[in-house]
Amino acid sequence: MPIITLTTDFGIKDHSVAAVKGAIYTELTSVNIVDISHEVPPFHSTEAAYIIKNAYHNFPKGSIHIVGIDSELTPENKHLAIFLDGHYFICADNGIMSLIAKEIKPEKIVEINIHDAVQTNFTVLDVFVRVAAHIFRGGTLEVIGKPIGQIKQIKNIEPVVLAQKNQLIGHVLYIDNFGNVVTNVTKKELLQMAKGRKVKIKARGIEFEKVYNSYSDAINFNEPKDKRVEDGKKIALFNASGYLELAIYRSNLTTVGGASSLFGLKLMSTININFE
Repeated sequence: MPIITLTTDFGIKDHSVAAVKGAIYTELTSVNIVDISHEVPPFHSTEAAYIIKNAYHNFPKGSIHIVGIDSELTPENKHLAIFLDGHYFICADNGIMSLIAKEIKPEKIVEINIHDAVQTNFTVLDVFVRVAAHIFRGGTLEVIGKPIGQIKQIKNIEPVVLAQKNQLIGHVLYIDNFGNVVTNVTKKELLQMAKGRKVKIKARGIEFEKVYNSYSDAINFNEPKDKRVEDGKKIALFNASGYLELAIYRSNLTTVGGASSLFGLKLMSTININFE
């Protein structure tokens, strides 16, 4: 039985998430619904792309992922159903899927065309749920849409390589619950660019000269605990998703702060990586 996941910018205060779940249960009496996130900042396609990219592949093949971010139907924001990497995605054509599709080519993309048969001003509830139920029952994408060849791209997710190839300019792609700052530079890109050269990372006057593979790698556990530099230590590392991350060891945004607040970084802040 396929799983249906939900990722939205609805938050949890309003009725929207419950209404969508209720509509799914009305269509499908026996279904598993999993919330990926409902705390994506409103209309923020880049954050949604990062979250979905790093969550979807942990679900079984055949899972159906409803993405309700910036989903209002307009002539410039059409609705798509996509089959990619063994998973189905139902979303607006606003660039969210481009972060995944950059690495894995979609096997099938259709522009959803059932809107004339549905009266709605809440398309996630009335259109996306109906499409998800159709797929869940074994229906094909061609029945609910016309095939198209490409999707919109988010332009700011690629780091910039300077012509001299001695500097990589990245940006903050995502800030997590701990205030850790995830950049759009991947481990693969950084290592290919470095070619054994020394790496120096600068972000608003904060410098990092070593990149770790985990948070705990930055701590010398051979030292007595009272002499270690632990809480509050600034760290650059490759996170579990393979992206360069700037962090504070054991940070907490509500008490001591995190990398985003202490370093003065926000979404799309510039990160300079020099190779010497």
